[in-house]
Amino acid sequence: MEKDTNEAYDCPAQGLLKLLSGKYKAQLFRHALEGPIRFNTLLRNIKGSNKQTISVALRELEEFGLLEKKVIQQKPLHIEYTLTDKGHALVPIFRQLEFVSE
Repeated sequence: MEKDTNEAYDCPAQGLLKLLSGKYKAQLFRHALEGPIRFNTLLRNIKGSNKQTISVALRELEEFGLLEKKVIQQKPLHIEYTLTDKGHALVPIFRQLEFVSE
């Protein structure tokens, strides 16, 4: 179930900042901009991270509807994360903040 990102905020920007605050969420979002990315790749690419912290941040981004988790039924089993349409809608905002390049 998707959380309402503006549920208790006077300003939509407040909701966005809350949603991306927290350890590694902005980095996870940025990595997902490049296309589907695997959990272990995220773990390797985000220095200082650990499985639990990355898992919690990914779950929260999923709950807000920004990321989609896909289990790939191969051997070995792996998990990929991709941006949803809602996640892609935030890209222009991040470009304005120079968070991502064009």
